[in-house]
Formats: sequence, structure tokens, C-alpha cells
Amino acid sequence: MHKTLIVTNDFPPRPGGIQAFLHNMALRLDPGRLVVYASTWKRSREGVEATAAFDAEQPFTVVRDRTTMLLPTPAVTRRATRLLREHGCTSVWFGAAAPLGLMAPALRRAGAERIVATTHGHEAGWAQLPAARQLLRRIGESTDTITYLGAYTRERIARALTPGAAARMVQLPPGVDEKTFHPGSGGDEVRARLGLTDRPVVVCVSRLVPRKGQDTLIRAMPAVLAAEPDAVLLIVGGGPYENELRRLARDTGVAASVRFTGSVPWSELPAHYGAGDVFAMPCRTRRGGLDVEGLGIVYLEAS
Repeated sequence: MHKTLIVTNDFPPRPGGIQAFLHNMALRLDPGRLVVYASTWKRSREGVEATAAFDAEQPFTVVRDRTTMLLPTPAVTRRATRLLREHGCTSVWFGAAAPLGLMAPALRRAGAERIVATTHGHEAGWAQLPAARQLLRRIGESTDTITYLGAYTRERIARALTPGAAARMVQLPPGVDEKTFHPGSGGDEVRARLGLTDRPVVVCVSRLVPRKGQDTLIRAMPAVLAAEPDAVLLIVGGGPYENELRRLARDTGVAASVRFTGSVPWSELPAHYGAGDVFAMPCRTRRGGLDVEGLGIVYLEAS
């Protein structure tokens, strides 16, 4: 049987949907036949400690590069090929096709017999730009299979590939463990802790970035409060958009009805979903189609 080397920037404890997708898939593979080569989440002491603690809990081998962003540089390519040989891997899985899939030819020469590259939303954006489109085409030609989330992303990405590479595309949507994300996961405890026991709650769980649309939810709150005066918008997650969202809540006059939890540990996410009566994340396509949501795993976790 093949032993697989996963090469990825997107892996916990770094938060995000791609990270959760890859980790959940990795946990379903034979841990003795899996090696993960990933970037380091943060170079701070806290980030390094969190990464080391996470890696120690995994049933498979995790090798971290010191950089916070893996790129297909000669140094990263050399290390990936060395890991392939040292661990006897014959398959390679790029957690995100672009740009790490550009290392595929070197890994093929090093002994990789099967190479799979997973695409998400950002590859659909790459397909819209001439230079990036050519790189995506090279990735398609040098891998055995490019996976896609759904018909929307496949249509956009396939346009950048050769007909042969497009024909080899296979659907691989993210999955969610229903034993972890279920109605009795602790939502009542979260509501009690936040003082929301008797209030209608709209919950949004996501990174705080403009694409996710939390600002739309805040702008909708005056209309919601007109119908449900006790309603609360619970925004779960952290990110660079938080200060702007807080300012928007104040300017809109709904700050008292909008709660921000900040980042929460992955283990507590099911309970935070459970704290809501309604889940909402009105994500948007931005920058002329370059910034798209491929398939938000939060919708699957919430459902």
C-alpha cells in the first residue's frame, strides 16, 4: 500500500476551513502510512508551543517547516523530496494545489508514483488571472488528479486546465464528523455562560474577514430587533476585520445586541454552533471574482 506525504500550508492549529478539512481527512487515513509536512502557525512563543502541543497529539508524523508560509522554493522542494525518500512515501497530496503543486515534477523525480492536488476557493481566483492561470495549468499537467469542491469551483478551475487534466478532476468535498457536531454538543452551557439563555441567538462562526459577510449581519440587526427585540448576534472567531465590525456595530446602534467571542479552541466550536437558534454567514465574492468562497465547511458543521 502507498504511504502518503501531505504537503500543506493549511493545517491546525492554524484556524480555518481548509485546515479542518485536511485534518479530518488525515485522521481517517492509516496513521502508519501518513506523514504531514506543514508550515508553522506562528513564530511567537505561544504559537510555537500551541503547534508543538497539537502535533504531539496526532497519531501520525507531523514535520514542521520553520517558515509560517510554505512556498515552492528550492529549499522547501528539497526538504519535501527528502521527507518523501526518508519515510518511503510513494504518494503525495498537496493540501492546496496552488502554489505548492508546482513542486510536483521534483517529487515525481524523487519517486512519487501518485500525486493529488486539492483545490479550494483561491484556485478559482487563480484561474481568472493570466499568469496564475498558466501556473495552475502546469499544476494540472504535473499531477495525476486535481480535486474540486463542487460544480461552481470545478467550472472555473477547469477552464485553466488542459482538456486532459480537466477530465481527470475528481470531486472531494469536505466532510464533518456527526459525532462531534451534533445538537447536544454543549450549546446550552455556552448560552448560560454568555447570559443568553432566554434570548433568540443568531450565530456566525468564521474567521473575521470581509468575504465572510459579518458586516451584512450587523447591518441587518436593526430590522431583526424590530421583530425580535431580545435577539442577539453571536459572532464567533477572530481575525483582522474585528475592529471594523465592532465599530460598525456601534455606528449602527446595535452594539448591545452583538457579542464577539474572539477565537475559540476547535474543541469548543460544536458548543458555539449549538448556542445559536439560527446559523448565518452571508459570504460574498470579492475583487472581481478573485476572492471566492469555494464551499464553507462551517455550513456543514452548523447543519
